[in-house]
Amino acid sequence: MEYTMLNNGLKMPVIGLGTFLMSLDQAQKAVEDALKCGYPLIDTANGYMNEKAVGRGIKNSNTPREDVFLVTKLWPTIYEENDAVEKTLKRLGVDTVDLMFIHQPSGNFMAGYRQLEKAYKAGLIKSIGISNFRGEKLKKLLAECEIKPQVIQYECHPYFHAEEVMDILEPLDVKLMAWYPLGHGDKALINEPVFTELAEKYGKSNAQIILRWHIQKGHIVIPGSTNPDHIKENIDLFDFSLTKEEMASIDVLNKQKRYYIPDESKEESYASMQLDFDAQK
Repeated sequence: MEYTMLNNGLKMPVIGLGTFLMSLDQAQKAVEDALKCGYPLIDTANGYMNEKAVGRGIKNSNTPREDVFLVTKLWPTIYEENDAVEKTLKRLGVDTVDLMFIHQPSGNFMAGYRQLEKAYKAGLIKSIGISNFRGEKLKKLLAECEIKPQVIQYECHPYFHAEEVMDILEPLDVKLMAWYPLGHGDKALINEPVFTELAEKYGKSNAQIILRWHIQKGHIVIPGSTNPDHIKENIDLFDFSLTKEEMASIDVLNKQKRYYIPDESKEESYASMQLDFDAQK
């Protein structure tokens, strides 16, 4: 396993399991499978509506809590609730999480960020993240926050390198946690000839080559899968390294192609999208 050092001195694994769009049963089983395969990081969110299942998966795996780097995110409708962090921890069945994000740049996001700063000082969360922030809202948050974020979660893959945010955040030593690391499963991306050639050379799959590229770029990746074979394959990345020339041959694929097009009006609607997080079974 490889790790990256966050700007607050916390060591974070560079790969984990993402649970976006997983049902309760799927999330619990995927977490159990991932932890059995040695995954050191699990990512969820209020908005995924599967935090209770993720917590059960961790418990049922019998993996010591200190061996799981647990990540979740606050949903905009609870940015202003004073006990939002505590309720999130209760759903997960844990006393602390290793990283908590504010999930969207909508509503009173500074109130949400203040909640994370308060929880960070109280020791309830070990690091602070921001998700999907960019442009003026990113600049506002950085100008007004007391504690700089440690991680940003943002779309990133060989077709889109997220320079728009990393040009601002890299000088602050904020790490990039890539979602859609495989380009939302786009076959055109995954089957690019450079990946096929490198996969043959190293005895890996095209997806493994892409994930290795991310790691060598300094990214944290959270590929999601409910398939036990894919879960096992996605972490099998640490017995080879791409050369500088091979990394460069992948870098040139960048063409600013996104699979999620940010829409500020849609993002603002999240601030009124009420979800009953405690209704999870």
